[in-house]
Amino acid sequence: MKEDLSRRKIWFKAKSYGWGWYPASWEGWLVVLGYLGLLLALFLRIDARSHSGSDTLIAFAPFFILATVTLVAVCSARGEPARWRWGRRRR
Repeated sequence: MKEDLSRRKIWFKAKSYGWGWYPASWEGWLVVLGYLGLLLALFLRIDARSHSGSDTLIAFAPFFILATVTLVAVCSARGEPARWRWGRRRR
């Protein structure tokens, strides 16, 4: 059974210009802060065990991509529909 879109709580609002979202509730902010915290912790852990900057970036890239794809999926599921926007029209 599909959830009524007008009745569910939106965690992310669509941007006025371009494509994407921004946090609109405490749940959305929690997701974004968790994403940033996870990336920082992974980067520091990988960097401590790497021998060079390129080793760090190569080892970090798959985790970054996976975390970012997950963030976009959460934003898409719990946010307003995504589409390209040129700004809000004034009436």
